[in-house]
Amino acid sequence: MGDTLHLAALERPFGSFSDIISANGARLGETPALLDENGELSWQELGERVERIAARLLEDGLQRGQAVAILGTSSIGYALVFLAAIRAGGVAAPLTTSASAEQLAGMAEDSGARHIFIDRAKLSELGEECFPGLSRVILDEELESWMAPPHTRAPVVDHDPGEPFNIIYSSGTTGTPKGIVHSHQMRWRQFASTAASWIENGLEVRSLASTPLYSNTTMVAFLPALLAGGTVRVMGKFDRMRWLESAQNDRTTITMLVPVQYQRLMDEPKFDDFDLSALQLKYCTSAPFPAELKREVLRRMPGALIEIYSMTEGGVVCLLEAHKFPDKLHTVGRPAPGSELKVLDDGDREVPAGTPGNLIGRSQTMMSGYKNRPEQTEEGYWTDPETGEVWQRMGDIGRVDADGFVELVGRAKDMIISGGFNIYPVDLENALLEEDGVIEAAVIGVPSRKWGETPVGFVRLSEDARDPQDIRDSVNARLGKTQRLAQLHVIEEMPRSHIGKLLKTGLREEAERRGLPE
Repeated sequence: MGDTLHLAALERPFGSFSDIISANGARLGETPALLDENGELSWQELGERVERIAARLLEDGLQRGQAVAILGTSSIGYALVFLAAIRAGGVAAPLTTSASAEQLAGMAEDSGARHIFIDRAKLSELGEECFPGLSRVILDEELESWMAPPHTRAPVVDHDPGEPFNIIYSSGTTGTPKGIVHSHQMRWRQFASTAASWIENGLEVRSLASTPLYSNTTMVAFLPALLAGGTVRVMGKFDRMRWLESAQNDRTTITMLVPVQYQRLMDEPKFDDFDLSALQLKYCTSAPFPAELKREVLRRMPGALIEIYSMTEGGVVCLLEAHKFPDKLHTVGRPAPGSELKVLDDGDREVPAGTPGNLIGRSQTMMSGYKNRPEQTEEGYWTDPETGEVWQRMGDIGRVDADGFVELVGRAKDMIISGGFNIYPVDLENALLEEDGVIEAAVIGVPSRKWGETPVGFVRLSEDARDPQDIRDSVNARLGKTQRLAQLHVIEEMPRSHIGKLLKTGLREEAERRGLPE
């Protein structure tokens, strides 16, 4: 009966995350809810601690809709504060650990937070004087003693669908990153149906979340798993051997990994020694996922492989069930039910099928906007002149094939215009990856007096790879004249963000350091 009521609650058009999690705490008792490298928390303990933290936040003056900033390595304590902020009627505002001190101060101020929960390592790095004026709690030292006394419950909060649920900060390289606001309704539409589908399919939910809790990517392995009443292990820092050990010992059934993590797992010499047979669902998002890597993951890891293409801001959601469509691994799949996609030229006119253009999308999972930035919010939208419908500009160039599958050509800002011709970096990157010994490839445009811009490549090579000049000559012989690489550099490691996104700004800096072509 309890399972039936639980499923019915998840299938409603709108519901409260906090109510579902509280009900899970009452009905699941000693079943493990959260795990990290230091221990575990049962569902009963999770429910009690969320109430105690929420009660103390309200006692300390947290106002409805006010942000609670969280900064540090993912842990049980971090997860509890995230959930408690929402339970108290506040807004979870996880801050990006890779940001500079100046950016972090800007994010905290932008969020409007009065409280910050920070772990000791991050506090030591930033200094005791950081975040003046904010009420500070050290996550891994003070949380237990700071929260309200045992058995305290927070006052009931009726969440409004349009109220903010969380603020996720973008990974800006300069200035204060933009705060992307998601509503309660958006998060419910996004994750309640996912949790319901897992339950309906009889999946025993044991999730492994190995990307940081400040990332929207991680929410796929975190929030729906808790809504489903499952168990979630949060990893403080990704380590391939620790991931393999956890997945084997926990009998992990669901995981979310970014492409570089899949690559590192595939590169681990001991990978095949581990028993991953419990895996049923593997997700991937956040960065381009090479077709060859998808193919290797499908061959060596059990369970379904689902690639998700979207943005933290929302827009279209595309899904590629890679295990069902082995001939479409070069794509990111088709728009999911409830999502729509258009491809526009630079004049915002729709282009014929198969023609590359600027992707725009709309769905039921759109952001409320950028925090305190109405002009930038508006810049990211495209409004249909005939219907008035608002679409999100995805920032990517892509094309749609005859079967409706979407192939990404590149980021709009990364497109190279050389001698008046558009060059899509992905075409050159794919050509480089066809060469023996090329493990990873990336192409950028650099300034050129003769052409305006010209392509420059970076590669990671195996030990037995040919000379880079031979590789460049071989690739250029197969490319069109305007596409040819002016330079090819060998690099030991591609610059990446904490969640594995390739940072082409870092490659541009490296190209300048090594000397640009004439």
